[in-house]
Amino acid sequence: MRRVLRAVLVPLLAVVVALLIGAILLYVSDIDPLKAYRALYQGAFGNIRAWKRTFEKATPLIFSGLAVAFAFRAGLFNIGAQGQLLLGAITSAVVGYAVEGLPPYIHISLALMAGALVGALYGAFPGILKVYTGAHEVITTIMLNYIAINLTDYLADGPLKDPAGGGVVPRTPKILDSAALPIWGPIPSGFLLAVVLAVVIAWLLWRTTYGFEIRAVGQNPHAARYAGMRVARIVASTMLLSGLMAGLGGAVETLGVVGRFQPGFHAGLGFEGITIALLAKSNPIAVIPASLLVGAMKAGASRMQFVADVPKEIIEVILALMLLLVAADHVIRGVLGLREKGEERLVLTTGWGSH
Repeated sequence: MRRVLRAVLVPLLAVVVALLIGAILLYVSDIDPLKAYRALYQGAFGNIRAWKRTFEKATPLIFSGLAVAFAFRAGLFNIGAQGQLLLGAITSAVVGYAVEGLPPYIHISLALMAGALVGALYGAFPGILKVYTGAHEVITTIMLNYIAINLTDYLADGPLKDPAGGGVVPRTPKILDSAALPIWGPIPSGFLLAVVLAVVIAWLLWRTTYGFEIRAVGQNPHAARYAGMRVARIVASTMLLSGLMAGLGGAVETLGVVGRFQPGFHAGLGFEGITIALLAKSNPIAVIPASLLVGAMKAGASRMQFVADVPKEIIEVILALMLLLVAADHVIRGVLGLREKGEERLVLTTGWGSH
């Protein structure tokens, strides 16, 4: 219980300290911090519409955060979540508008599975390259991101372009109503799907033999291999599942929020998964509140700008401070006197060709 309390208290205090530093930045910029933070709160939680916006902002972040966190557990740095998410988003859009005559529960399921499958295949590719050629996943996923970004831009402005767009806006046709994810009150169904996925991933990592193998490879791949674990299979399958989660996040964003694929609407969601995973210390359950925090900051940012005239750059600085203080948690632990010997440290990435 004490360890759980520590795990909650340290990031919470990091967030508070970041907000205090942000208040100082606002004050020296001749902006009333109380007015700014009040506007931020109202924009994120002030009414049902604000809550809905916060959940919508947080939903794709949960998926991308889970994708990155899951790879982290195997000692892999999946920077390619952005590309995997984009391909999942555009694939689900095609299934959403091109496949007709299906009942909603089948159409939605088919579109989600299509996006997840494409994301999984795109995530498996750098895993296979790492296993069989020693290519580092950081380099290959960065390059694959560029391919995915340019490919989806081309498709949305070329073969898949909406003819009703007037030739100006590059985007796919709008998905059919039968493919649209439902919304229950302020809570999008995609958010509930993300929460269920987080619980499943947590169970997989800590309650199954496969999850133990993933964590063992992440801590020491050489010892895992010596113990008889099939490290190559674990690396490849971890990247495949990581890509699946990112692709599913893109599909949920398309089917539940945007309603079509349009370049720019999904920008940065995959990269922000890295921030979420670090804030959550790669804990799948902690990804949920971390995503809600960042989602709330994004949802309230526009009102913060409108009401208190706060530059959006300051909001980004506050988020960066949160990440810095959570990542450098020994500073917070030192202040609280919470340093603990023998505490597990997560290896975020492995060396060149180490698998």
